[in-house]
Amino acid sequence: MNKTKKHPLSGLLTKTKIKSLKKGEEIEAKIVSISKKTVVFDIGGKSKAILGREETLKFSFYFSNLKPGDKVLVRVITPESKEGYPVVSIRNFFQKSRWQILQEKKEKEEEIEVLCGEYGHGGVFIDFMGVRGVIPKIQLFGEASTNPEGLKGKKIKVKVLEVDEKKNRLVVSQKAAVLKISQKEIKERFEKIEEGKTYAARVLGISDFGVFCEVDGVEGLVHLSEVSWEKISNTKTIAKTDDKINVLVIKKNPKDLKLNLSIKRLTKDPWSDIEKRYSKEKGLTGKIVRKEKYGYIVRFEPGVEGLIHISNLKKEQQFNVGQKVNVYIEKINKKNRRISLILPEKEKPVTYR
Repeated sequence: MNKTKKHPLSGLLTKTKIKSLKKGEEIEAKIVSISKKTVVFDIGGKSKAILGREETLKFSFYFSNLKPGDKVLVRVITPESKEGYPVVSIRNFFQKSRWQILQEKKEKEEEIEVLCGEYGHGGVFIDFMGVRGVIPKIQLFGEASTNPEGLKGKKIKVKVLEVDEKKNRLVVSQKAAVLKISQKEIKERFEKIEEGKTYAARVLGISDFGVFCEVDGVEGLVHLSEVSWEKISNTKTIAKTDDKINVLVIKKNPKDLKLNLSIKRLTKDPWSDIEKRYSKEKGLTGKIVRKEKYGYIVRFEPGVEGLIHISNLKKEQQFNVGQKVNVYIEKINKKNRRISLILPEKEKPVTYR
């Protein structure tokens, strides 16, 4: 004799009274239980409902960020199925409430589980309930920090650092989750740091646009423009990970608890008294450091360079990079940090043919 196959949760569901429902109705429900097979909801009036089979499969990854007792928005698909219980959809909840979940997780400093994707210039891209975000490279931990490409397709625990629905921005940290770093503690440390003061910092990483550092447990960035008074072409020559360097705090960003730092401001700006030290009457000797379409760049000291414009050159005059040249100053523009140079006039002998 064949026995009718029952739903695995039929015992729980058939013992409850079915609340009067309408198809398409949206109601707040409380999660009773979560399993690989389905999610059971308490929809009020001692009634239970389950998640549709299609969404159970589609959204199964997201369930790791939900727990029994959580209240969610559900939409009624079928007021009463053949088995006698309502079937609901949670799709709208993920669309409408995922940013709210992220905000709550950030405020409570709770971990979330994300799916890792490609590694790009900004870090490892991640997905949370359909929201795209990123783990910056400096927020990776352990093996992932040296091999971020290896995270692709993996699910990992992270903590939310920044969340902004209007800007569609989500930034998370693997390091904060692994090391159990508290944002409350970071905020306390952040408030103790003073603008205009010098601190010892540990280098966290180097990028094309600067040096990431840690000052008393608070992250900061020395932007490329704040590294040196002279132009830096290769950031890898500045420092290496775990180096200890001195930095000046030039600005605190309370919104994201980050610091804007400077290395160059710890030394005197060579342009501060440029007009006193470089006289138009006195000849100077500098070194050709670059050839541009518009002329030659001459360096006199770190951070101080001038230009011999092509209009001040005779057709036969050419120089090599590294060559020393004698020049005179034509004009100094302190505001824009520019020096126009001319070459000394060489009078030819009368007998010259």
